[in-house]
Amino acid sequence: MSYYEWRPYVPVAERRRQAQQKLAKLTKGGASPSPVTVTGRIIATSFWGKSWCENLERYSDFANRLPRGRTYVRNGSVLDLKIDKGEIVAKVAGSELYRINIKVAPVKPVRWKAICRDCAGSIDSLVELLQGRFAKGVMERVCSKGDGLFPAPEEIKLSCNCPDWADMCKHVAAALYGVGARLDEKPELLFVLRNVDEKELLAGAGRDLAFTQAAPGAKVLDDGDVAALFGLEMAEPPAAEVAVSVARIRPKRSKPPAVKNAAAAKKKAAKKKVAKDRGVDGKIGVPFSRATAKRRAS
Repeated sequence: MSYYEWRPYVPVAERRRQAQQKLAKLTKGGASPSPVTVTGRIIATSFWGKSWCENLERYSDFANRLPRGRTYVRNGSVLDLKIDKGEIVAKVAGSELYRINIKVAPVKPVRWKAICRDCAGSIDSLVELLQGRFAKGVMERVCSKGDGLFPAPEEIKLSCNCPDWADMCKHVAAALYGVGARLDEKPELLFVLRNVDEKELLAGAGRDLAFTQAAPGAKVLDDGDVAALFGLEMAEPPAAEVAVSVARIRPKRSKPPAVKNAAAAKKKAAKKKVAKDRGVDGKIGVPFSRATAKRRAS
């Protein structure tokens, strides 16, 4: 039969059985495949998974081949899918086991900085980011066609070793939809694929704050607030203890050397005068002799 003739219809159950046989053979050969499993007709359910699939479907370059890819991924034909920096590698079961290699260009630094800038202050935690729980405006910015996080057709290079002449064959389409399903489980793989750091999208990214510094707008509780919060009665410290604590905390002001010396000299002169008036010798604290006292008194 020629390749261009219609192949006989194969029921879905038979396709799944054949796929499972190829998977078992692949595992038996020593490989560690990572198959894509889809339950029902919905391929992706999370924000990141659905957004990936919707991004593919809005480009006319991919429109003709995507429906067959959806069928293949639902049938369990994507037997192995691995996502790495700038690359998707997959094995898809068809009439043979085909190898798919998809290159995805990294996000350009200028574009990534613009995304981070436009989303600044809107995403508070990594959990919130990976679960896709943020404002509609942020979602629209991240998913923006052409300048968002998801790749355009010109940023994707497709390759499959099947005999189909089309760049996007059904096996490649199945692998691309498989990425959407995989992002349901591991949304961080999208950032790995586009070679960007997802933490740069967080509200506090890039702030060099000391560990002990209070966050902007944060309130520091005093004793009264703590007592009210936990229902405690805080003991009042004695007034003398408070004065000593304040004195210890308050730094001593040191005087310049010239001022210190002048003050010391003045103090010494004052002591000598007092000593002289009281009948004490020039050396402070040494009494006059009796003879000296009589001589000075005469």
